[in-house]
Parts: sequence; C-alpha cells; structure tokens
Amino acid sequence: MENNSAKSEVCANREIERKFLVRGPFKEFATSSSAIWQGYIAISKGRTVRVRIRDDKAFLTIKGPSESGGLSRFEWEREISLEDATALRTIALPGGIEKRRYIVPFGGHIFEVDEFFGANAGLILAEVELQSENESFERPEWLGEEVTGNPRYYNSFLSGNRDIR
Repeated sequence: MENNSAKSEVCANREIERKFLVRGPFKEFATSSSAIWQGYIAISKGRTVRVRIRDDKAFLTIKGPSESGGLSRFEWEREISLEDATALRTIALPGGIEKRRYIVPFGGHIFEVDEFFGANAGLILAEVELQSENESFERPEWLGEEVTGNPRYYNSFLSGNRDIR
C-alpha cells in the first residue's frame, strides 16, 4: 500500500531554482544580508548533507540529485542549535564555504545573491526560487549568464569537494 503522506512530504520538499552569474551592481537593491558558513558532511552522486550557520541560526540540509537539467531537486532542511552545528562542523569534509547572502526583491521574486570569500573570492551568484519549472520572471539588469545545472557552480563543488556526480 502506498504511503500518501510520505509522497506529499517529498513533493513539498521540491526545490525549483535557477542560478546566474552576477555582472553588475546589486547591493543597493538588497533589503538585507547575512553571513554564511557552510560545510558538507557527505557528498555522493549528487546527494549532499550540509550544515550551515547563518548569522545566529543553524540548519541541517539534505539534497537529492538534480533533475530537469539542474532546475529542481529534493531538499529537506531543519533548523538545529548552534551547538549542534558547531559540533557537526568538526566532522565536515575539508573546505567549506564562506559567503555573504543578499536578499534582493525584483519583479515579484526574491533573488538570493551570494558573494563568496576565501578560495572563491570574487565569485557572485544569484538564485531565484520558482513555483514551477516553467515559471517566468523578470531579469534584473545585473543578472548575467545562466549557470543552472552547471556543476562547477554547485556549492558542494565550490567547497573544494569535487565528487559532484
């Protein structure tokens, strides 16, 4: 017998987003920003387990393999204590990501723009979450080349952990 509650849970956890390089000034349009550190506990065939500390909050996230050319994937995320995140950080794979995330509303959508530091200094990526794979959205003029589905721009790759298949 099929478990309908589990099936709806998976559908509710579907992340649909497009990712772009940023080619112009955007910070003046941001409504907020936050400091982020994230590391990976496990990476295997497109599946990742990540711990993230964002300002004074922490999260554990599990992501499944990308589908639809990198446009969507399963994502499960829960807030955890800073103490637990700090403990998990000690077992994270080598590398990690430091970035500042800016929230930039535009044309009825929210763009999350990440400015990377450390080994990825100079890289700026923008993501927009969508309700469906076919949803249209306005492109701000600072939005550059689309890199959705390009594994070189996955955070797990940028963290120095190259097994992104």
